[in-house]
Amino acid sequence: MEKGGGSSEMELTTVEIAAERIERSMMYNLVMDVLGFVLFMYQQIPSILQDVSLEFDALNSEHKDLEVVLAETEMRAAQRRIQMARKRQVKHGIRTLEKLMKCVANTQTALQMVFSEIPSVEAVILVLGASPNRPRHVYELCFSHGKDDVSNGCDFTKTRAAEGISRKVIRTLVSKGAGSDSYAGPSKLFLLVKAPSSLSLPLHFLPKRDFRYNKKIVPMRLRIKCRNQDRETHSLNCGPNNTFDSTSNDYIWFQCRHVIKGLPSKTTPEE
Repeated sequence: MEKGGGSSEMELTTVEIAAERIERSMMYNLVMDVLGFVLFMYQQIPSILQDVSLEFDALNSEHKDLEVVLAETEMRAAQRRIQMARKRQVKHGIRTLEKLMKCVANTQTALQMVFSEIPSVEAVILVLGASPNRPRHVYELCFSHGKDDVSNGCDFTKTRAAEGISRKVIRTLVSKGAGSDSYAGPSKLFLLVKAPSSLSLPLHFLPKRDFRYNKKIVPMRLRIKCRNQDRETHSLNCGPNNTFDSTSNDYIWFQCRHVIKGLPSKTTPEE
């Protein structure tokens, strides 16, 4: 049993899926869904990530419409004041959300690139806290891939199978107490992937070969495994505070350059 960081192989929960392999698009969508879950459950965003994204798009659309109306439409002074007040309100909402949405979009791009580059990402870590080395919460997703993904392309559109996997994983996280802590103010979400050391995506990821976090933190660790897959051991030691086994020597941690900073509590576009 490995020691370090309060984590051990025995504390890794296996989630089995009914598939012969975990496709790259499934991994991408799962990571993004868990990322959104962590942000929402720890009150870093005012609603689920999909709703925040839709609200941001709606605000941008409304702002453009208001600019057209104010520029081209003759109206009474009182009506113009109302429209101008709404425009300021909408603009404030956009400013509140735009940095968050830009960071989320950059993270999506980075993940798509890494999953497009290689089919064998072994693990992903989501760290909520002041820095990756000083986390408040750590979530580890370890992948036992099953049959090799031999496809050349990668379509990241979410499928029913991907939705089912995300629901199962998030239910497991909730059953283990994820998000049960009280709100402790805005924080930062960091993302790291365990991938072959040959990975080169300097615009999006930096190698963190010696990555470690505070040993007092007990991570929430899930192993995603195909139901009919033979037992594998190489993904069990995925934690950064564990010693890699012989089959993982060519894998190191890469930290995503894009950091998602949470919003103040109860922030809404209308405030």
